[in-house]
Amino acid sequence: MRSQKKTILLAAPRGFCAGVERAIEIVETALQKFGPPVYVRHEIVHNKYVVNLLAQKGAIFVEELDEVPEGAPVIFSAHGVSKSVKERADAANMIAIDATCPLVTKVHNETSRHHRKGKHTLLIGHAGHPEVEGTMGQVPEGAMSLVETAEQALNVQPPLSNGLAFATQTTLSVDDTSQIISILQHRFPEITGPSGEDICYATTNRQNAVKKLAPQAEYFIIVGADNSSNSKRLVEVALKFGADGAVLIPDAASLDLDILRDVSVIGISSGASVPDILVDEVIEKLQKEFDISVKTEGSAREDMVFNLPPILKKR
Repeated sequence: MRSQKKTILLAAPRGFCAGVERAIEIVETALQKFGPPVYVRHEIVHNKYVVNLLAQKGAIFVEELDEVPEGAPVIFSAHGVSKSVKERADAANMIAIDATCPLVTKVHNETSRHHRKGKHTLLIGHAGHPEVEGTMGQVPEGAMSLVETAEQALNVQPPLSNGLAFATQTTLSVDDTSQIISILQHRFPEITGPSGEDICYATTNRQNAVKKLAPQAEYFIIVGADNSSNSKRLVEVALKFGADGAVLIPDAASLDLDILRDVSVIGISSGASVPDILVDEVIEKLQKEFDISVKTEGSAREDMVFNLPPILKKR
């Protein structure tokens, strides 16, 4: 019985970004070109639904290159890899296909350039995240220091060098990162940064959309994986900007309807690795239980498209 009336504020934009779409297309195109199996180092993007669909088509996901047969096609995930991983793939005669998001590659190029100039780089990011590991692996050990919090920014003591630079993970909280950068710039006035933002357009757009809706939403549902940095940031943004509660769920099956019984306005968004079907299934589950009206809110247009690697382009 659908007795309770509820309004869903559906944030736009949400879901897939250009880098994720490109990474998925790379796996699908590689399967067509080389035939299955095609190996993928780590999850191509942080979403089990996407990974499982690609596995059904013939992709084999591995943690390290020693699980890949010599000479086989291997794809590096959208999060990027260290230089040493690429070198090991070349040494084993693997057909290496790089699905690193071009916006992550931009950060790799920046940090490499800083190193060539003799500068030490402070990387703002989360320890253990594959993007951070890949970025730090662009330079020799010790040439970069990780800064995770404002407190660390206040206390970090970089080694003496010919200069200092900073870079950031692409999927961070815009506001938290801005605070950390301000601290570093105050402490180290000569520090240099990127010519533009390192945080990607999709992360920024999704956070801004949630910011606008959070004051109106009593509860916010973010669809995304627990290991997805940009998805977890959306939960933090929703709570910081006015939602009474927020939850991160991978799919509709994980949604506890009881927490929504006394809620009249529900915000919904999704991380940049989440296909639309997972959000649609959450809305369908809510519609079966409650009297739901859906309003899509948001105006940012996203029309960015990234090209496939040359090895996969049609001749």
